[in-house]
Amino acid sequence: MKYVFGMLFCLLIISCKSGDKKEKESAIPEKIQKKESVIEEAPVPEIRLKSFEGLADTTFIRLADFSDDFAYDMRYATENNFLKAKVYECAECYTRVKTAKALIAANKDFLKEGVKIKFYDCYRPNSVQYKMWEIVPNPQYVANPVKGSIHNKGGAVDITLVDMEGKELNMGTDFDFFGKRAYHDTTDLPQEILDNRKLLKETMEKHGFWSIRTEWWHYNLSSASNDKIANFTWDCE
Repeated sequence: MKYVFGMLFCLLIISCKSGDKKEKESAIPEKIQKKESVIEEAPVPEIRLKSFEGLADTTFIRLADFSDDFAYDMRYATENNFLKAKVYECAECYTRVKTAKALIAANKDFLKEGVKIKFYDCYRPNSVQYKMWEIVPNPQYVANPVKGSIHNKGGAVDITLVDMEGKELNMGTDFDFFGKRAYHDTTDLPQEILDNRKLLKETMEKHGFWSIRTEWWHYNLSSASNDKIANFTWDCE
């Protein structure tokens, strides 16, 4: 009988220890009990910007290869423009090197104000100028391609300003609005619009650009005025 009681007592102790062990295991967080599988994300490739070193001032370059601080809405690569036609095969902003350098310098000043340049149009091949002339053969709106535009020289840009979230500053009209409200000398506008245009104009002029009276968005680089008309075109992937 003593032997039987002894066996029962041993079994009871073993059972209690086993229960304690299970309770202790259940108290251990699941993430420790079971090693979580870790999914490693592929590293995002670093975008390396190009350098102007060794490039002549008249070389045509893709602006996005030299700065990632700009925004783009290349209207003539869409039908959202006054022509109501797509005249570029694809949306790219090319300029000559000297124009790009001036734009990057101007944009650094804009960034200090919490805004940056957004492009509507940049260098325009002369062949595209001919396309535009066929649609709207009116020198009031489109430069005659025989004489050409400073856009065809890589020295003109059509731009606005956007905040760091990409929202356009109020300039009073849309791009390519042909009316007095778009004129620089129109002053009967809300102060916010006048201030925004002033910021754009004064900063661009500081960096060697000049404006035209009838278009708040258009800026020419002074040193590009005597450059030759070009028909350089870029590849579309």
